[in-house]
Amino acid sequence: MTTRAVYRYVPHTITHVPEGGVVFEAFCAADGCREDSGPQDEQTAAQDWALRHAGRTGHDLFRRVVTDHAKVTRTA
Repeated sequence: MTTRAVYRYVPHTITHVPEGGVVFEAFCAADGCREDSGPQDEQTAAQDWALRHAGRTGHDLFRRVVTDHAKVTRTA
């Protein structure tokens, strides 16, 4: 007996949801350093933390993360 399947693909879009907010974080990527800025509402707050941390420690490599909220909507 042969089993057949039919797949139906429905188009969707994904968009930023402004009311969900945006969170900015900076993480020190120097070997052995586990310090980070913590979640910040403003990009400059995370950047300022990285600059102060670099000045204090000499660490010069950071990972920046921006998190937003998105909504998926069916378009068809």
